[in-house]
Amino acid sequence: MSHDEPIALAAIEAAQERIKSAALRTPLVRLNVDDAPAEIYLKLENLQPIGSFKLRGASNAMLLASPEQLARGVWTASAGNMAQGVAWQARRMGIACTVVGPDHAPQTKVAAITRLGARFIPVPFADWFAILSSHTYPGMDGHFVHPVSDPNVIAGNATIGLEILEDLPDVDAIVIPYGGGGLSAGIASAVRALKPDTRLYACEVETAAPLAPSLAAGAPTQVPYTATFVDGIGGPSVLAEMWPLVSKLLDGSLVMPVTAVADAVRLLVERNRVVAEGAGATPVAAALAGQAGAGKVVCVVSGGNLDSAKLAKILGGETP
Repeated sequence: MSHDEPIALAAIEAAQERIKSAALRTPLVRLNVDDAPAEIYLKLENLQPIGSFKLRGASNAMLLASPEQLARGVWTASAGNMAQGVAWQARRMGIACTVVGPDHAPQTKVAAITRLGARFIPVPFADWFAILSSHTYPGMDGHFVHPVSDPNVIAGNATIGLEILEDLPDVDAIVIPYGGGGLSAGIASAVRALKPDTRLYACEVETAAPLAPSLAAGAPTQVPYTATFVDGIGGPSVLAEMWPLVSKLLDGSLVMPVTAVADAVRLLVERNRVVAEGAGATPVAAALAGQAGAGKVVCVVSGGNLDSAKLAKILGGETP
């Protein structure tokens, strides 16, 4: 199913109330850089109990599911963060959880998934990516929580937009990591309803950036995909079911090189003592490059689940 209309504000406000006991209301802090081209703020979703914003959408969707839907447990398709969100909430609710993920998923994320009590099934990347369109996988039972396009997941993600506007009512631009589009579509649904003149940008890494050329072409476009340490965003194509919404709500996509993302990861640690994974640092790289324009710019630091070994390399001046 495709989503042509933004998530209703009432659904987002209801989600905010519903997930209060699960997800943190994360802080919005200034980036400690004096010579930046904008007044840059960080929305620190890396501080969630699972280290990622995905807890919001997973919790909202699962708390809205009926006992009948949850009777045989839940499953999701995820490279790591959504898997942790669903597994965390499943453990809290006392239900079984299975995760189907790409076989190149970072060991840190796989370890976290199993630590939370979920079963992890690795499959080739193409097979995993196909689940995002088909919503099925052979042998899977239970309630499927789609990591991107479930409207209840998007409504949970959208609560970030409400919090940004509560903390910084005069925000000029918001830069949002773009993986499948569920985060940007959610935040944009909230912000377009309450402060429609805000500039809203998706952010991609150049090794896997389907949205920018799709927006330029006016239709979903295939791109070459290369796996890098920036594993939380990117893919070979825009999900067709998300295209109507993201193409209508977003002002563009800012595409950054992998080296600039590594530099942003290092800068966040050095200046703000914040550990961001590649996806979470990409908006900061874009804002520092001036791509989001001037004024008050909020970068959504979507998660902080970065392998320690990769972080050590980045802090040593390398790009892993």
